[in-house]
Amino acid sequence: MAPTTAPDPNASILIIGAGTWGCSTALHLARRGYKNVIILDPYELPSPISAGNDVNKIIEEGSSTSESDDSLSETLRRLATNGWLHDPVFAPHYHNTGYAICAHTPEGLEQLTKHEKIHDNPDFEIIDTPEQFRALMPKGVLTGDFPNWKGGFKKTGAGWVFARGALMSAYHEAKRLGVKFITGPQGDVKTLLVENGDVIGAETADGTRHRASTTILAAGAQAPSLLDVKDQLRPTAWTLAHIKMSKEECALYKDLPVLFNLESGFFMEPDAENGELKICDEHPGYCNWSTNTSGQKINIPFAKHQIPKEAESRVREFLSHTMPQLAERPFSFARICWCADTPDRNFLIDRHPEFRSLVLAIGGSGHGFMHITSVGGFIADAMEGCLDEKLKEAFRWRPETAVGRDWGDVQDRMGGPNKVMDFADVMEWTDIKPDRRYGIAK
Repeated sequence: MAPTTAPDPNASILIIGAGTWGCSTALHLARRGYKNVIILDPYELPSPISAGNDVNKIIEEGSSTSESDDSLSETLRRLATNGWLHDPVFAPHYHNTGYAICAHTPEGLEQLTKHEKIHDNPDFEIIDTPEQFRALMPKGVLTGDFPNWKGGFKKTGAGWVFARGALMSAYHEAKRLGVKFITGPQGDVKTLLVENGDVIGAETADGTRHRASTTILAAGAQAPSLLDVKDQLRPTAWTLAHIKMSKEECALYKDLPVLFNLESGFFMEPDAENGELKICDEHPGYCNWSTNTSGQKINIPFAKHQIPKEAESRVREFLSHTMPQLAERPFSFARICWCADTPDRNFLIDRHPEFRSLVLAIGGSGHGFMHITSVGGFIADAMEGCLDEKLKEAFRWRPETAVGRDWGDVQDRMGGPNKVMDFADVMEWTDIKPDRRYGIAK
């Protein structure tokens, strides 16, 4: 689709948020020749609260020849895959190790069959015995009994990416191409600037008023604090923990396929920087509900480099079923990780219907990082008025989908108590020593 008007390379563009989508947008705009792009963020990069500031994320490639599947999800996977395979900014960070996806209850196995279609996909080898699971990795890695686990193994066309490396690669390339990054209090946006019925920029904590012809809101789970999104976003948090591994263990665990049980958790090989194994416990997420002075129910994200003790228990149960030799090892790091869910888990990338100079780039819905290679292009297309019609329809401003929204909707996610949890109900947190590498103590 051609742009509605010829793009002005000298137009001033302000991006709020230097996380996954903000950096992707900055990179794509710079590559299109825009010369006056500024991005604001309250933290030095990589931001300690960005979901992209992580050692790894799961990736499944889309098919370059799959004309039979023109679904939105497959279209997005194909577009993202092109970047992971061919873009020099991102390709070095993708590891095509394969992955196993599985479940262990009748409900989980039903969802596995419904969404992953492993029995109909010739790329998957069915695995349904403990011996088959243990054989996926070198001897000594998987030693558990895998109680009732069943699933499929995809040997190629899936794996993991070094998330922080990809995020910083996009940042460095955008900066090299001329994008200006302002971080710290000078980049901490406190309010959008509105004049004559339109957004004309943002004001930061130091009192500076940044004006721009176009403002792009890419603030993730923090976006509802800056704009009334009509209940289209639900900030939702997940939990993860790291275990320190020896050099010998890191060598044994290198180049492992991803192991993902959609009811209990996942892991992949230890990171090369710190020799730590990351484990995520799977569940529908946490919110942080409270009531403001007007009696309105609000859900406010916060940063914390600890996890609830109940999440620790889930991680250790996952380890006891897969790698019991690690089940009691102390955590070296843990954090909660925020995203923002739309009611249908499709992205929200559109011009605001009232503030026509404001472009929304929000609603990652738990699968935003995989698209760091391509999502900035969608956002640039939305700004230029040339977004593909199928994507435009899926990503549009759609408050009608949030009328009477069920804030407890698990959105096809499973694990833990199989419900969306509330941090207000958490009685006890882990007490892991402060970790300075992420810039926040506890």
